[in-house]
Amino acid sequence: MYITRLSVDANILERMTSNTLRMSTLFLRTLREDPADADVDSAKLLQRAGYIRKAAPGIWTWLPLGLRVLNKIEDIIREEINGIGAQEVHFPALLPREPYEATHRWEEYGDNIFRLKDRHQADYLLAPTHEEMFTLLVKDMYSSYKDLPVTLYQIQTKYRDEFRPRAGLIRGREFIMKDAYSFTIDEEGMRKAYYDERGAYERIFQRLDLKYVPVFAMSGPMGGSASEEFLAPMAIGEDTFALAPSGKAWNVEALHTPELPEIDASNTPAMDIRETPDSKTIEALVDTANRLYPREDGREWTAADTLKTVAITVMHAEDEDHDKPWREVIAVAVPGDRQVDMKRLEAQFAPSEIEESTEEDLKAHPEMVAGYMGPMAFGKQGEAAGVAEPVRFFVDAHVVKGSEWIIGGDEAGKHRFHAVYGRDFEADGTVEAVEVRHGDMSPDGSGPLSFERGVEIGQVFQLGLKYSKALDLKVLDQNGKAVPVWMGCYGIGVSRVLACIAETHHDDRGLAWPTVIAPAQVHVVATGKDEKAFEGAEKLVADLEAKGVEVIYDDRRKVSPGVKFKDAELIGVPVIAVVGRDYVNDGTIEIRDRDGENKVAVPADQAVDELAKRI
Repeated sequence: MYITRLSVDANILERMTSNTLRMSTLFLRTLREDPADADVDSAKLLQRAGYIRKAAPGIWTWLPLGLRVLNKIEDIIREEINGIGAQEVHFPALLPREPYEATHRWEEYGDNIFRLKDRHQADYLLAPTHEEMFTLLVKDMYSSYKDLPVTLYQIQTKYRDEFRPRAGLIRGREFIMKDAYSFTIDEEGMRKAYYDERGAYERIFQRLDLKYVPVFAMSGPMGGSASEEFLAPMAIGEDTFALAPSGKAWNVEALHTPELPEIDASNTPAMDIRETPDSKTIEALVDTANRLYPREDGREWTAADTLKTVAITVMHAEDEDHDKPWREVIAVAVPGDRQVDMKRLEAQFAPSEIEESTEEDLKAHPEMVAGYMGPMAFGKQGEAAGVAEPVRFFVDAHVVKGSEWIIGGDEAGKHRFHAVYGRDFEADGTVEAVEVRHGDMSPDGSGPLSFERGVEIGQVFQLGLKYSKALDLKVLDQNGKAVPVWMGCYGIGVSRVLACIAETHHDDRGLAWPTVIAPAQVHVVATGKDEKAFEGAEKLVADLEAKGVEVIYDDRRKVSPGVKFKDAELIGVPVIAVVGRDYVNDGTIEIRDRDGENKVAVPADQAVDELAKRI
């Protein structure tokens, strides 16, 4: 065997072992103006500071500085997730159709996924999530309870065909996500894995210096029995969450109305139908009622006395009874002083989507008279009245047994008065359908709710048996019986987390990264034309490198001090060291925090120690 001796250029070897990014060679171009299409601060600053570059709407290129920050976030995630015993794997992003058909998500995702065909016309998709693939992998490799529990995770790129990408990295078509899946023999094991992962998430966000609020959430298309979201509170957030005085929080879609007591309706007059001309709206109906039918108790009718019924279309996926997606019209009644919240209502019918019924939908339902719809034409009442195939009828949770309402008369120009829920009409079910308001009682009864906005940065699910049953994932238990495996699912939006940190850690001059994920720990700036300053900066950088400190070194010779300072503040490294005129004159180096505070001038031989204290 012959071994050829390889000689390595000294400069190459130095770069291979260096913790320093030199601005003279760094692939970077900072911008003085905000990109025209950037709509939030994080998108503006990450582009201006040279961390990312837009490739297409919702699709981003990671530049060297951005990749450094991203890698550090991923490292922290790996440390905490490995720490609870999870093991990392990596799946392909290009996935076959068949597993997603087995769980019905090929249809449920609708237009939200990227679909494609190969040259043989086989269907594929770009992975939006990987539940099916994780499940099939464990099914392929494990067959006994002795193999469990196990938790697997990956950090990988996901794809979703967002209709309107926005907010830079926060709502993109391509994004980086950490997703983990636990597999246990029983429900107790699933819950333990769930809380292990939940605890790891809290430690991750604390280490990243990212404020978060855990909120109770709906499982949505993911399915399962329980779910919590981790939201980063900020004004640009798309999610509204509710806070109770007890400290508990809920995603608005997951809020449930505390059970309200039944009302004694024994003295309520019998329901009767009255003429209400030109009263298609709640406002017009209240005006008509007060003008034509004043109350005997002296108070005026208000919108809160009326029951508003709306036609909603539920868009179901194909099922055993339907060989293609189908539309179901339903009726939903809510108090007239409240607005329907379509997101909350849709959560009640997940994974199906909903929309307001169209004229085409209503052609098959002549009993649904616009502006005058009421419960008597739907559900059990409709059946009793002889309506052919009456639609299902639901009431909002604020409609309680014994409550009295003005309801639609099911013909133009007429309404029914003194209609009592439970006496005169029934519902096929109760749903959470209305917008939640400030002052509404919290689900735990601790007091009135308040509201904030936030960005979802993570979510944990107790999936239960949904995917294991759909994909026939079973193992033999201690008695040799084949039983389905209990699963949990846990996600963190890694690229979104980076954007949220940028969104909450900046000022009018630029980014201000937490030290733990900054692209470097110290930003050294050499200023002036005197070669002595650059020699001093080189020595400082070398001394910091010897201590293992990561440095960005602005060694550019033909760039003014003002531009260098602006770039340093824009890039956002926590500590800045300036080697310039003071060093030339008296041998001191100026050290200051990124925000301009704690500025000191120290002798050059004390600079490393002073910097070490700050990082």
